[in-house]
Amino acid sequence: MEPWALLPVVCTTCSLAMFATGLSDLRQMVATRSVEHIPFLPFLTTDVNNLSWLSYGCLKQDWTLIAVNTVGAALQTLYILVYFYFSPEKRRVLLWSLALLGLLVLGYCYFSLLVPDLDTRLTRLGLFCSTFTISMYLSPLADLAKIIRTRSTQCLSFSLTVATFLASTSWTLYGLQLHDLYIMVPNMPGIVTSLLRFWLFWQYPPSLDKPYKSLQA
Repeated sequence: MEPWALLPVVCTTCSLAMFATGLSDLRQMVATRSVEHIPFLPFLTTDVNNLSWLSYGCLKQDWTLIAVNTVGAALQTLYILVYFYFSPEKRRVLLWSLALLGLLVLGYCYFSLLVPDLDTRLTRLGLFCSTFTISMYLSPLADLAKIIRTRSTQCLSFSLTVATFLASTSWTLYGLQLHDLYIMVPNMPGIVTSLLRFWLFWQYPPSLDKPYKSLQA
């Protein structure tokens, strides 16, 4: 079997490992019956990202994209529901969720009703998914100044960094194999930001911090 033939399996495995890093937060919420120190937006934005790529995969009939993002969306939705249950700010959580749900509905109506041509719809949906994914990969860089100032990587998750690096690399190669720039290009920033995080972990080892706690970042 050629190495390229294993890429769908590698992409699926690495992506599911990345999504599963949220299970540590899930266990913490259930054990403490609290959402303290656990950010909500990563769950919500990842869920929207999964649902967007699921739509792209269905439109393209790519079963690797469909399988990965179906499981990913289910996990993120579970995290959101548990977060909502234990959150003392249910109104805020509900408003954020409804706002992004409304965005998805508007997007669905736009692509389904106003863009009848299949190729054009695939192109525009791919561009939307790519832009959203790039913004997700770049958003953690906002903590860069804080990490350098405090000389602490306590706000970063090493397991999530490893999983993100492997997933980004495998999806970049998968996009290259399919000659699909919408899959390949948005995953390149994930490789770069993961390498930057590895450098930060090397520069400011967690062992020098307070007890390390795996949180989404």
